[in-house]
Amino acid sequence: MMAVSSACRDANKMAADAGKYVRYTPEQVEALERLYHECPKPSSLRRQQLIRECPILSNIEPKQIKVWFQNRRCREKQRKESSRLQAVNRKLTAMNKLLMEENDRLQKQVGQLVYENSYFRQHTQNAATLATTDTSCESVVTSGQQQATSQRPPKDASPAGLVSIAEETLTEFLSKATGTAVEWIQMPGMKPGPDSIGIIAISHGCTGVAARACGLVSLEPTRVAEILKDRLSWYRDCRAVDVMNVMSTGNGGTIELLYMQLYALTTLAPARDFWLMRYTSLLEDGSVVICERSLNNTQNGPSMPSVQHFVRAEIMPSGYLIRPCEGGGSIIHVVDHMDLEPWRVPEVLRPLYESSTLLAQRTTMAALRQLRQISQEISQPNVTGFGRRPAALRALSQRLSKGFNEAVNGFMDEGWSMMDSDGIDDVTLLVNSSPSKMMGENQFYSNGFPSVGTAVLCARASMLLQNVPPAVLLRFLREHRSEWADSGIDAYAAAAVKAAPCTIPVARTGSDIDSIIVCLQQFMEVVRLENLGHYREDMFMPGDIFMLQLCSGVDENAVGACAELVFAPIDASFSDDAPLLPSGFRIIPIDSSKDVSSPKCTLDLTSALEVGAAGNKSLADNSGSGNGKSVMTIAFQFAFEIHLQESVATMARQYVRSIISSVQRVASALSPSRFGSLNGSPLSPGTPEAQTLARWICQSYRFYLGVELLKPGNEGGESILKSLWSHSDAILCCSLKALPVFTFANQAGLDMLETTLVALQDITLEKIFDEQGRKTLFTELPQIMQQGFICLQGGICMSSMGRPISYERAVAWKVFNDAEDAQCMCFMFINWSFV
Repeated sequence: MMAVSSACRDANKMAADAGKYVRYTPEQVEALERLYHECPKPSSLRRQQLIRECPILSNIEPKQIKVWFQNRRCREKQRKESSRLQAVNRKLTAMNKLLMEENDRLQKQVGQLVYENSYFRQHTQNAATLATTDTSCESVVTSGQQQATSQRPPKDASPAGLVSIAEETLTEFLSKATGTAVEWIQMPGMKPGPDSIGIIAISHGCTGVAARACGLVSLEPTRVAEILKDRLSWYRDCRAVDVMNVMSTGNGGTIELLYMQLYALTTLAPARDFWLMRYTSLLEDGSVVICERSLNNTQNGPSMPSVQHFVRAEIMPSGYLIRPCEGGGSIIHVVDHMDLEPWRVPEVLRPLYESSTLLAQRTTMAALRQLRQISQEISQPNVTGFGRRPAALRALSQRLSKGFNEAVNGFMDEGWSMMDSDGIDDVTLLVNSSPSKMMGENQFYSNGFPSVGTAVLCARASMLLQNVPPAVLLRFLREHRSEWADSGIDAYAAAAVKAAPCTIPVARTGSDIDSIIVCLQQFMEVVRLENLGHYREDMFMPGDIFMLQLCSGVDENAVGACAELVFAPIDASFSDDAPLLPSGFRIIPIDSSKDVSSPKCTLDLTSALEVGAAGNKSLADNSGSGNGKSVMTIAFQFAFEIHLQESVATMARQYVRSIISSVQRVASALSPSRFGSLNGSPLSPGTPEAQTLARWICQSYRFYLGVELLKPGNEGGESILKSLWSHSDAILCCSLKALPVFTFANQAGLDMLETTLVALQDITLEKIFDEQGRKTLFTELPQIMQQGFICLQGGICMSSMGRPISYERAVAWKVFNDAEDAQCMCFMFINWSFV
């Protein structure tokens, strides 16, 4: 009886299980697919409604439809994951191919160097003998080479002659891009990796300056070629590219004759221009090649007369090799090789024009970043910030950069003319009485107000800075505008845009920033300056002023990086076509921009950027400038009525001179030599001498906790200070006021808070803790003053840039002086790291 009953239960269970699986007809599947695309995750009520609305699904239970949607979502997720993994696999395969090719090229270069080394070693043995022989042999060989060169037939300007030059250029370019025609070494500070933009190299021992890059982007070769040929859209230093003539070749290629102008980087050097030929062709393997070179008299090509205020420079065979990848995308080889005529600039600036590193950063890497940015925009075309799409933000940042470059250069064909000096040559004034050439014909803002100024005045200056990292200095200028800016001048500049009450979305209140990354290595932000509208009662001004600001190089780790801060007042509409008057700063390191002389030096420079014991790069290394020199260029623009020219000129001179004075003071305070040498000078205003403070910190720690803060064996105040400065844990001192403010930090403490010793004093203790941390801290503060110390559990705090920091534990203790009076409070954050 029990056996029969068990058999019945098994049969019923099998029947029930069989009922779970439903075979859907093609019509039912089609209906469910259509419903899935409308609502991939319907609720229970929605599923019942679907059954009622679709009679073809009436014989299916709601539970079974729920299972179908679950399975469908799972299949969709698996399909997307499979597609993503396939794309990653294709990318890794292409990158592996690129790295293997690079390795093969390096192996060839090693073989060639070994051969040359053995050749020179063999001939060195006969050097003494050769030195005693008739030197006329050398003159015969030299004269023979010169004669052979002079007998080389020049290329003519006919189509056949240009085709011959183009083919020769193509061969030379490919030998640089994929061969060993130039000895390439890894660029200092740039290491290939999964997050890098590509493999970056600079030249060693070749004529002029040269840079090479290899990268991978998810764009088709023809699209890549179209972007790269449009230099004005991505090359910030390019002022104009005019196509003078175009001709087709028999093999389907195109030859273009171009005239190109580049902006000068500073006010101390003239701009460069080029007369060149560009050859676009298609190789047998489907690769697209765009190569170019300068045309000059030695090639007997068509000539281009020199242009006033420009120095004619030369582009040696350079260009782009764009190879298709399997499964989509492209591998790009970029070569830039130029002779920028460095002897035409002051000697102190020649390193800027002899630096392959600077060429790589401002030209070669800019091309790869543009490609990467556009490929990201295609995959994510949504609005990113300020209510604008990525392409619109890129165009806006390009306008800011172009406007600042125009202010720095002040070309006559843009309407600029120089004003008379007041007898001191530190500040140059230029006036433009036809700003429509510079800002466009639209002189009305979208809020209906005409622009106030009928002319534009530019005050510009350049200065040499010693021992200050450009990234650190620019970060200070960005974060502490009140240290150098005059609120009255800001209000005057903003009055030129006739701002109505502003409706730009800013996330927080106060003098705050709402920022968004608009391009790799660049970010744009809207800065609000509060309560400046009282400056001119006769002007229609709001209480707050807004600046559109573009920053680059603030967090750059590469050696010799250029840092820029460009800003312009904006009106309420913030329209894309509104006139902009950009002003700002550009800081370019000089000494570190000189190229290294050997691969060994490259490794030495790169090793200086390695992560230290605290888990972060040092302040000086992070800038990549060390203790070298840099040149800062300042340019400020003001719109004004023409009858106010003299008063505006006087104001502009005084303002820029005050900025120069402020920058010099800040640069002196930020100089690593002031902190790195540890010569006994105070490390921060408001604290005792550095050596005395270090001794007080250590003796107070030993008194309250019974152990040594530093390793034993340090004798003398200077040794204590050096050890404290390089301690791996973050050590910070704050005042004993009602609202404690930081007064000193060691190197790890500055790295943790992402600040400098000068800016440290603007950070209060409560700012670095979250709400829970503040409650705990202020509850324990009386215990610190009574007991003398306290140990805090691990938690989270914030840097000055808003980044969360985790720490394993923290110790706080009271620091007393030799008279046993409380001097300050000291905090030590142990094993901290950015989250």
